[in-house]
Amino acid sequence: MRVLLDECVPRPLKRELTEHAVSTVIEMGWSGIENGELLALIRGAAFDAFVTVDQNLPHQQNLRTLGIGIIVLVARTNKLQDLHPLVPSLRKILGELQPGELIRIGS
Repeated sequence: MRVLLDECVPRPLKRELTEHAVSTVIEMGWSGIENGELLALIRGAAFDAFVTVDQNLPHQQNLRTLGIGIIVLVARTNKLQDLHPLVPSLRKILGELQPGELIRIGS
């Protein structure tokens, strides 16, 4: 699965997802691009999943029409130590994620 990590997700999280082809927004040269345009770029680049901590994203965009799965990580902060406990669930969901699906992981 081709996965893109949002720029608000710590880049070291990529090392936890070695079973997938993971890129970051920064690696793609898309840093600072607003959500609407970013989602269009993601779709055009044929990513299967987008992982973010931006809890407002689902309220800003019609994500179901994008044809990619969106995963929102919900933790106290976006620091790696707070996101790390979510990694087992993230791995499992990435293996099952369907296009257009929006999943929240965490509380």
